[in-house]
Amino acid sequence: MIAGYARVSTHGQARDGNSLEGQEAALRSAGATEIFSDAFTGTKASRSELDRLLSLLQEGDTLIVTKFDRVARSLVTGIELIDSLSRKGVTVNVLNMRVIDDSPVGRLLRNVMLSFAEYEREMILERTQEGKRIPG
Repeated sequence: MIAGYARVSTHGQARDGNSLEGQEAALRSAGATEIFSDAFTGTKASRSELDRLLSLLQEGDTLIVTKFDRVARSLVTGIELIDSLSRKGVTVNVLNMRVIDDSPVGRLLRNVMLSFAEYEREMILERTQEGKRIPG
């Protein structure tokens, strides 16, 4: 199986190519024959369609995502997910990077990119809290 996973935080999210439709088109173009999608915050490790997809993936399958932050927004969650897929024999293809393998370089790239995803999420939260404190 070549499966794609798309995620948005909200159904109204449609910017920077991150809409569900945009992600799904990119996943199909990359060869995904089955697509699973959620409209759910990326900070939650458990998401209904992601959970369903993970339960179906088997050795020899491929998981395609457009960007790391679509599947994980924290370093720890992302490492655990990618490592568990690797142990199952599932290939992970992140379209804006490459296939993430279990080599030293693959693990380094995975960790750096997941760190950026976590940092970005924390900056969004910080700016949101700052904005809420401004009298309006």
